[in-house]
Amino acid sequence: MTSGDRTTGAGTGGGSGGASPELAEIAAAWGWDLGAGASLEAISGGLINATYAVRASGRPVAVLQRLHPVFGGAVNLDLEAVTAHLAARGLVTPRLLRTRAGEAWIERGGRAWRALTWLVGATGHRVPEPAWAEAGGELVGRFHVAVADLSHAYAFARAGVHDTAAHLARLRALALAGEPGGPSAAADPPDPEDLALGREILEAARELPALPEAPSRHCHGDLKLSNLLFDPGPPPRGICLVDLDTLGRSTLAFELGDAMRSWCNPRGEDAGAVSFDLPIFEAAMRGFRRIAAPVVAPAEWPSIVIGLETVCIELAARFAVDVFRDEYFGWDAARFPSRRAHNRIRARGQLALGLAVRAARAEALAIVRGA
Repeated sequence: MTSGDRTTGAGTGGGSGGASPELAEIAAAWGWDLGAGASLEAISGGLINATYAVRASGRPVAVLQRLHPVFGGAVNLDLEAVTAHLAARGLVTPRLLRTRAGEAWIERGGRAWRALTWLVGATGHRVPEPAWAEAGGELVGRFHVAVADLSHAYAFARAGVHDTAAHLARLRALALAGEPGGPSAAADPPDPEDLALGREILEAARELPALPEAPSRHCHGDLKLSNLLFDPGPPPRGICLVDLDTLGRSTLAFELGDAMRSWCNPRGEDAGAVSFDLPIFEAAMRGFRRIAAPVVAPAEWPSIVIGLETVCIELAARFAVDVFRDEYFGWDAARFPSRRAHNRIRARGQLALGLAVRAARAEALAIVRGA
């Protein structure tokens, strides 16, 4: 885990001498004068947003982010409303910082920029031991108890979130198009191994069980481990949830399913080999149940396991689509020669994880049912 950072992977970035005129102008909208006591440091690790730590006299004071075009600026109004509700319920949470002109965000070059308060804690991409998963489960439970009485109509909603059928249809169309004689075979056809990977994912999807009916809830929407901030202890304690662009209505099947996809694969999503760690899953469910049981219906518990398996295959399809399209997910240029190469590993890993969850489905269902 990385301590002292609200986000993993703080890297080098445009400080007072290296920031572009555009960055300096954007920072000035919030009153930060780069080169006169304030500086920016790029923070790596996010898949789609560009994130900077704002430092004043060398001390981090805020987070400045350029949002991916998939997020409209109005998402910041939702973040502001939901975090105000969380704070009123006594939860620690990032808060939106409005500009000197009172704006919730600014637009530059067709992209939304916003600033958030800085929070100190530890986070990372992998669960080091079950105690961290239990603390994370408790933190997520506190969030869901807090928003159980939230009344909010979202100003922004991402289209097609966890529309598994649509993601699989996009992969199917691209894979068919790349086949010899396909309906829109490209002049530069895809690698045959990529086509085979696409077919494997589609085959695995055919064996997915139907998701149980579950109520719609206010959800964080992207509970990968790096979006949880911890006090490392010992024992570890969850502080707050970060990266709140994905707030919206969803179900526990996808909320907790996606969380467990991240937490229960200790090797990470871009490793060639993966595993499904049942002790971590059990610890996370124990922590979540301890806090959130009063607001969770009995039928929702098994939906978490089915959602976990589904979201693994869904994300494998999304990564595979980007292998063909090469346009969406961020990638690590220090470890991979191209976005396609990185997404190829991710797709294979998520497919393997989904199959590992399938093999352990009975044990996982017993855990969520409290057996």
